[in-house]
Amino acid sequence: MHSAIRLACASGLAILASCADLASASAAPCVGNAQGLGVARTVEIDTTGAPGFGFEHYKSHDFLEAGEVVLTFDDGPLPSHTRTILKALADHCAKATFFPVGKLAVGYPEVLREVLKAGHTVGAHTFNHIDLAKAKDELAVEEIERGFSAVKRGAGLPTAPFFRHPFLRHSKATLEHLATRNIAIFSTDIDSFDFKVQSPEKIVDTVMKKLEKSGKGIILMHDIQPSTAKALPMLLTSLKGKGYKLVHLTAKDPVATIARFDQSIEDSVKGLPAALDTRPTSSVVKTVKTTP
Repeated sequence: MHSAIRLACASGLAILASCADLASASAAPCVGNAQGLGVARTVEIDTTGAPGFGFEHYKSHDFLEAGEVVLTFDDGPLPSHTRTILKALADHCAKATFFPVGKLAVGYPEVLREVLKAGHTVGAHTFNHIDLAKAKDELAVEEIERGFSAVKRGAGLPTAPFFRHPFLRHSKATLEHLATRNIAIFSTDIDSFDFKVQSPEKIVDTVMKKLEKSGKGIILMHDIQPSTAKALPMLLTSLKGKGYKLVHLTAKDPVATIARFDQSIEDSVKGLPAALDTRPTSSVVKTVKTTP
């Protein structure tokens, strides 16, 4: 059984449940794959006040133990690559956190719902993936909120109050806004740089070498990259082989979207269905007997 711990972030302090058993935490057996990475630990995050995670930018909350990793994916969903990634995660009984772009969430709602159905956590990554550090404050806030509203529409329900800035670039205004909205902010510890054209093997090598130096961390990847989709099975196998343990992030409460931004998304999509037909093709199209 997975051990669970709650991260309650208040007044700038991280209050954790007892950590006595963390060192001995181990993943539950992965049915169908004895060498599956699995999930060793699940954490629940209280997002009050917008706590920041990922030591590349935010150094307040160091909740990972030595040898622990978190898998995160940005910029999706895209049907082929996101589904390939979902299969690799399922084969290893692994869980991840996805930060989808709003316009893709409303464009491929059925894929986003597959992510959620598989038990992964979903946050948001703006609507248009613009550089918020360069945007005017009003536009930056709109991008954040429309992103969450679009993800909610695509998912069919509120998701986690987890946010990652595009290009990992924040501004004073975005940090202040996220704090008022009680939305946690995620950076990274291990950047795979998978957005650069490279082989799947190179991506795995980059992540594993960085992990060897840091010993733990939040790994940043992108589920729109074909090389990442090909690399993930190898990476999961490598993580298991080197004894790393996977931590799954969850939120204490779902995000509360804002009505005017929900309506803005509805106006933008102009009647686009919230989700495509999910029935199997065999129940939609059938061969029938005809008279010669």
